[in-house]
Amino acid sequence: MTLNAGQRVVLAADTRLTDSDEVAGFVVGFLSLAAGTGGTVEHVVDHQDESDDVREYERLKSLRDAFGRDMPTETRRQLEEKIASLEPAWNAFQERAPRVSVRVRFDNGFILDGAQEDVFVPA
Repeated sequence: MTLNAGQRVVLAADTRLTDSDEVAGFVVGFLSLAAGTGGTVEHVVDHQDESDDVREYERLKSLRDAFGRDMPTETRRQLEEKIASLEPAWNAFQERAPRVSVRVRFDNGFILDGAQEDVFVPA
C-alpha cells in the first residue's frame, strides 16, 4: 500500500505510544491510540537503507559498464571479482521492500511521526 500526503487514514490496530512510568512511587499508565483513530497523512518518507557495499556495487558496476571494454584485461578481471564479491549485498538489498514512514496528524490533535505506513489503512 502506498500512502500519500493529504490522504485520510485510520490506525489498523491499537498502538502503544509510551511505556508505563512510575512517578513518586505511583505507577502511571501508558498512552495508546485506539484502532480506528482517524487522521490525515502530512508527510511520506521513502527510506533507502543502502549499505556501503550496495553503494560500492553500484559505483563499480557503473564504472565497468561505462569503461570496461577499454580497460586492460587484468584491471577488468579485478573489477569483475570485486563486483562479484559485493553481489550478495546487492541481491539482499533488491529483495528488501523499501521502508516507508509517515507523519499523521490525528483528528484528536496527536501527531505520530516516523510510523511505518503498514500500521494505517485508508479511511
